[in-house]
Amino acid sequence: MDEYDYHKHFGVYGVCIKDQRLLCILKNSGPYQNRYDLPGGSQEQGEGLTETLVREVLEETGQAVLSYTHPRTYDVFVRPDHLSPNTHHVFALYTVEVSEEKMTLPEIVSDGLNDSNGTNWVKLSNLTKDNASPLILKVLDEQNQLATTLDKTTYPNWKVRSDFEINN
Repeated sequence: MDEYDYHKHFGVYGVCIKDQRLLCILKNSGPYQNRYDLPGGSQEQGEGLTETLVREVLEETGQAVLSYTHPRTYDVFVRPDHLSPNTHHVFALYTVEVSEEKMTLPEIVSDGLNDSNGTNWVKLSNLTKDNASPLILKVLDEQNQLATTLDKTTYPNWKVRSDFEINN
Protein backbone atom coordinates (compact mmCIF):
# COMPACT_ATOMS: atom_id res chain seq x y z
CA MET A 1 0.00 0.00 0.00
CA ASP A 2 1.30 3.43 -0.97
CA GLU A 3 2.00 5.80 1.94
CA TYR A 4 -0.58 8.22 0.52
CA ASP A 5 -3.25 5.56 -0.05
CA TYR A 6 -5.82 5.89 2.74
CA HIS A 7 -9.01 3.96 3.45
CA LYS A 8 -11.71 6.50 4.39
CA HIS A 9 -13.76 5.77 7.50
CA PHE A 10 -16.65 7.90 8.78
CA GLY A 11 -18.11 7.56 12.27
CA VAL A 12 -20.30 9.32 14.82
CA TYR A 13 -19.15 9.57 18.47
CA GLY A 14 -20.30 10.85 21.85
CA VAL A 15 -18.31 13.12 24.15
CA CYS A 16 -19.43 12.97 27.79
CA ILE A 17 -17.38 14.93 30.34
CA LYS A 18 -18.25 15.07 34.06
CA ASP A 19 -15.99 16.45 36.79
CA GLN A 20 -13.02 16.66 34.40
CA ARG A 21 -13.44 12.96 33.48
CA LEU A 22 -14.25 11.67 29.98
CA LEU A 23 -16.44 8.63 29.35
CA CYS A 24 -14.17 6.30 27.36
CA ILE A 25 -14.55 2.83 25.94
CA LEU A 26 -11.77 0.29 26.23
CA LYS A 27 -11.07 -0.51 22.55
CA ASN A 28 -10.37 -4.19 21.78
CA SER A 29 -9.62 -4.13 18.02
CA GLY A 30 -8.49 -2.00 15.09
CA PRO A 31 -5.80 0.69 15.00
CA TYR A 32 -6.98 2.06 18.38
CA GLN A 33 -6.80 -1.35 20.08
CA ASN A 34 -5.83 -1.24 23.77
CA ARG A 35 -6.41 2.51 23.93
CA TYR A 36 -9.16 4.69 25.27
CA ASP A 37 -11.61 5.71 22.57
CA LEU A 38 -14.92 7.53 22.35
CA PRO A 39 -18.13 5.52 22.21
CA GLY A 40 -19.51 5.55 18.69
CA GLY A 41 -19.02 4.10 15.25
CA SER A 42 -20.30 3.65 11.72
CA GLN A 43 -23.75 4.37 10.35
CA GLU A 44 -26.05 1.57 9.29
CA GLN A 45 -28.04 1.71 6.05
CA GLY A 46 -30.63 4.50 6.19
CA GLU A 47 -29.54 5.67 9.65
CA GLY A 48 -29.21 9.38 10.50
CA LEU A 49 -26.26 10.76 12.44
CA THR A 50 -28.06 11.05 15.76
CA GLU A 51 -29.62 7.61 15.35
CA THR A 52 -26.11 6.20 14.90
CA LEU A 53 -24.91 8.14 17.94
CA VAL A 54 -27.67 6.82 20.21
CA ARG A 55 -27.32 3.21 19.01
CA GLU A 56 -23.52 3.09 19.14
CA VAL A 57 -23.23 4.70 22.58
CA LEU A 58 -25.74 2.19 23.97
CA GLU A 59 -23.99 -0.78 22.31
CA GLU A 60 -20.53 0.24 23.52
CA THR A 61 -21.27 1.64 26.99
CA GLY A 62 -24.56 0.01 27.99
CA GLN A 63 -25.84 3.51 28.79
CA ALA A 64 -28.66 5.33 27.01
CA VAL A 65 -28.08 8.79 25.52
CA LEU A 66 -30.39 11.22 27.33
CA SER A 67 -29.44 14.29 25.28
CA TYR A 68 -27.04 15.39 22.56
CA THR A 69 -25.80 18.85 21.55
CA HIS A 70 -22.89 20.65 19.91
CA PRO A 71 -22.27 18.69 16.68
CA ARG A 72 -18.84 19.17 15.08
CA THR A 73 -16.71 17.35 12.50
CA TYR A 74 -12.97 16.63 12.39
CA ASP A 75 -10.59 14.40 10.50
CA VAL A 76 -7.28 12.68 11.16
CA PHE A 77 -4.90 10.65 9.03
CA VAL A 78 -3.53 7.56 10.78
CA ARG A 79 -0.65 5.56 9.31
CA PRO A 80 0.12 2.56 11.54
CA ASP A 81 3.71 1.45 11.92
CA HIS A 82 2.80 -2.06 10.71
CA LEU A 83 1.02 -3.49 7.65
CA SER A 84 -2.55 -2.41 8.52
CA PRO A 85 -4.15 -0.01 6.05
CA ASN A 86 -3.71 3.73 6.43
CA THR A 87 -6.93 5.42 7.53
CA HIS A 88 -8.45 8.83 6.85
CA HIS A 89 -10.84 8.95 9.81
CA VAL A 90 -13.60 11.54 9.44
CA PHE A 91 -15.78 11.83 12.53
CA ALA A 92 -18.76 13.73 13.84
CA LEU A 93 -18.69 14.44 17.58
CA TYR A 94 -21.68 15.27 19.74
CA THR A 95 -21.62 16.33 23.37
CA VAL A 96 -23.86 13.81 25.16
CA GLU A 97 -25.41 13.15 28.52
CA VAL A 98 -25.87 9.46 29.36
CA SER A 99 -28.05 7.60 31.83
CA GLU A 100 -26.63 6.37 35.13
CA GLU A 101 -28.22 2.96 34.50
CA LYS A 102 -25.96 0.54 32.68
CA MET A 103 -27.08 -2.49 30.67
CA THR A 104 -24.89 -5.48 29.85
CA LEU A 105 -22.83 -4.97 26.70
CA PRO A 106 -23.79 -7.23 23.81
CA GLU A 107 -21.00 -9.44 22.45
CA ILE A 108 -22.44 -9.28 18.94
CA VAL A 109 -23.70 -6.02 17.44
CA SER A 110 -25.24 -5.29 14.04
CA ASP A 111 -21.87 -4.92 12.29
CA GLY A 112 -20.12 -7.89 13.95
CA LEU A 113 -18.29 -8.31 17.25
CA ASN A 114 -18.53 -5.47 19.76
CA ASP A 115 -15.18 -3.64 19.78
CA SER A 116 -15.72 -2.26 23.29
CA ASN A 117 -14.50 -4.03 26.42
CA GLY A 118 -16.58 -1.74 28.60
CA THR A 119 -16.12 1.80 29.84
CA ASN A 120 -14.06 3.88 32.17
CA TRP A 121 -14.34 7.50 33.35
CA VAL A 122 -10.81 8.80 32.79
CA LYS A 123 -9.37 12.08 34.08
CA LEU A 124 -8.71 14.38 31.14
CA SER A 125 -5.21 14.94 32.53
CA ASN A 126 -4.47 11.18 32.28
CA LEU A 127 -5.26 10.94 28.56
CA THR A 128 -2.21 11.09 26.27
CA LYS A 129 -1.03 10.17 22.78
CA ASP A 130 0.30 6.96 24.33
CA ASN A 131 -3.05 5.70 25.69
CA ALA A 132 -5.83 7.44 23.72
CA SER A 133 -7.26 7.40 20.20
CA PRO A 134 -6.90 10.38 17.84
CA LEU A 135 -10.59 11.15 18.49
CA ILE A 136 -9.89 11.69 22.17
CA LEU A 137 -6.82 13.74 21.28
CA LYS A 138 -9.13 16.08 19.28
CA VAL A 139 -11.37 16.40 22.35
CA LEU A 140 -8.30 17.34 24.39
CA ASP A 141 -7.42 19.94 21.73
CA GLU A 142 -10.94 21.36 22.15
CA GLN A 143 -10.55 21.46 25.94
CA ASN A 144 -7.21 23.27 25.56
CA GLN A 145 -8.75 25.62 22.95
CA LEU A 146 -5.92 25.02 20.49
CA ALA A 147 -6.03 27.15 17.35
CA THR A 148 -5.21 24.04 15.27
CA THR A 149 -8.16 21.96 16.50
CA LEU A 150 -10.04 22.39 13.21
CA ASP A 151 -7.02 21.45 11.08
CA LYS A 152 -6.32 17.92 9.93
CA THR A 153 -3.96 15.99 12.16
CA THR A 154 -1.59 13.35 10.82
CA TYR A 155 -0.18 10.45 12.82
CA PRO A 156 2.54 9.03 10.52
CA ASN A 157 3.91 6.32 12.87
CA TRP A 158 0.83 5.28 14.82
CA LYS A 159 1.52 2.51 17.33
CA VAL A 160 -1.08 -0.23 17.74
CA ARG A 161 -0.73 -1.23 21.38
CA SER A 162 -0.41 -4.85 22.44
CA ASP A 163 -1.57 -4.29 26.03
CA PHE A 164 -3.80 -1.95 27.99
CA GLU A 165 -3.12 -0.08 31.22
CA ILE A 166 -6.09 1.59 32.89
CA ASN A 167 -5.52 5.13 34.13
CA ASN A 168 -8.38 6.75 35.98
